[in-house]
Amino acid sequence: MPILSASKLSLSYSDSLIYSGISLDVAEKARIGMVGPNGAGKTSLIRMIIGDIPPDSGKIYLPENIKIGYVPQIAPLSTSKTLRDEIKTAFSELTSLESEIEDCLAKLSNSSPSSKDILETEYASLIERYDSQGGYSYLNALDRMVTGIGLSPDTLDNPAHLASGGERTRAALAKALLANPDLLILDEPTNYLDLKGLSWLERLLNHYSSAFIVVSHDRHFLDKVVTNIWELDHEKLNTYIGNYSKYRVLKGEQALWQKRSYERQQEFIAKEEAFIRKYKAGQRAAEAKGRARRLERLERLENVDRDTEININGISINRTSQTILKTENLKIGFATESDSKILLDIPDLQLQRGSRTAIIGDNGSGKTTFLQTILGAIPEFTGSVTLDSKVDLGYFCQQSDPGPEEASVYESLLTAKNIPLDAVRPYLARFLFRGDDVFQTVNELSGGERSRLALARLLINQPNFLVMDEPTTHLDIATREALEQVLLAYEGTILFVSHDRHLLSLLSQQIWTIENKKLRIFDGSFDELDLEHKEDTIKSSQTSKVRYRNTANPPKRTPPRPRTADLEREINELESRLKEIELQLEKNSDHLDLESISGLGKEHVKIAETLEKKWIEWAK
Repeated sequence: MPILSASKLSLSYSDSLIYSGISLDVAEKARIGMVGPNGAGKTSLIRMIIGDIPPDSGKIYLPENIKIGYVPQIAPLSTSKTLRDEIKTAFSELTSLESEIEDCLAKLSNSSPSSKDILETEYASLIERYDSQGGYSYLNALDRMVTGIGLSPDTLDNPAHLASGGERTRAALAKALLANPDLLILDEPTNYLDLKGLSWLERLLNHYSSAFIVVSHDRHFLDKVVTNIWELDHEKLNTYIGNYSKYRVLKGEQALWQKRSYERQQEFIAKEEAFIRKYKAGQRAAEAKGRARRLERLERLENVDRDTEININGISINRTSQTILKTENLKIGFATESDSKILLDIPDLQLQRGSRTAIIGDNGSGKTTFLQTILGAIPEFTGSVTLDSKVDLGYFCQQSDPGPEEASVYESLLTAKNIPLDAVRPYLARFLFRGDDVFQTVNELSGGERSRLALARLLINQPNFLVMDEPTTHLDIATREALEQVLLAYEGTILFVSHDRHLLSLLSQQIWTIENKKLRIFDGSFDELDLEHKEDTIKSSQTSKVRYRNTANPPKRTPPRPRTADLEREINELESRLKEIELQLEKNSDHLDLESISGLGKEHVKIAETLEKKWIEWAK
């Protein structure tokens, strides 16, 4: 029996239809991922489910005893409480009991002999209720939760109105989880979590005993935690069984079937129209009129929109020297009149032309501060940063400038660089601004469209060194994939901060990790780093084997046994092949290559099963 269901929901804003005819069911232990482009109505559907907004039509059925926990994208702001106080409201029944127990104790201390027995019985009952509801352990549960989600004790004791949006969102997530709801709803919970926080949330949801719905654009996260996908697109809700990768395969097959059905129908319509034109005034005029009436009643199928690839081929860049960035004796920090504080100790770095380097680390570890120092926005505490004289720097982040708000897309590009007018539309078409799209004003664009325009404005100036700070946060999946196409085709040097594991796996060739106020260099990709971290987790009693390069005392790696080395090599090869297949599935889904999609899907399942067996064998 579903714990929540809805029938024929519809919703409009002004004259714009968001969706219509949506019906859904949430089973008792459902693990649902909701996807769709920005603006498709995902958050609005959630707000209807929790009762924040009414549907224009349709009904939602929710049993009275079902408790829903909801974490919005932007957590509400408290003006007086600390974050710890906000989180503790998840235990409002227990804190209320604590007050009742204190009152009862106060009465007992001043009680008369005649009332003492009654008060002692009341006190014992209160203590029993308190104990049965976890009163003696809830603070420990709170501490474990906030540690896992990445909130420090100092942050917890600060007033909530001084907390960042990310800190408030993580506090709201902790509060919702601690309330142990029957249905947990998370609206883009991964946006403000670092890699440790993401791993923690995945483990928690994988062991979560109740139902949950999670809205996310993080493909890696969806693959790990969900078993059903709800897709909101083109005013409809489509449901798929499986994780995100399985959904992409099924959607590709469905799109191909839709395309072929559309093409068959178009052929039929063309033949019928040709017959009608030929015989409408002849001996077979009655038959022609009958066919014309049938055509008028025919339900027309929609074609599949296939053109979603950004093309930046032909965007040239100037060549730099082999080493484009060097640091010497660099320390990052700040000084005041009475004190000085070092935030990061940086080993001497050299960034090579054409390299793709990712910077990872916990929230608050100094990643953005490090980037700002490289960019010259923050002065070095000690030491130096040297950029090659031939470097043309480009900086991209979620706040990158898409141009004047009242300007059109066409005009916005020209404010970035004055290029020939006949070159503007072809260039914008590479970034999927076609036809009348170029006449939209910047303030009319969606978040993804603004990012595409900001990227177009950046690349028109031909930077040969691209620095990015969390470029995919808040982007929908289609825009993320478009950005990935741009970065894979980009011929310059890339240095970027990200917690998007799909982007890290796809792009990184070297990793700089920031931890304990130090930067360390890993010579390898994110997948290789992730594999070696898994090895360390499994063999936690052994010396760390992560291939860090450090100027001080690099950890020594214990030589593996011959068979272990063979298994590690096989695991590496299998994981690399899985990544290749996933990328090819995305590409072939866009191009509607059914035979390839089916073959790759079967190979993906087979390799995943083999990889699982290899990990079990390796762990022995």
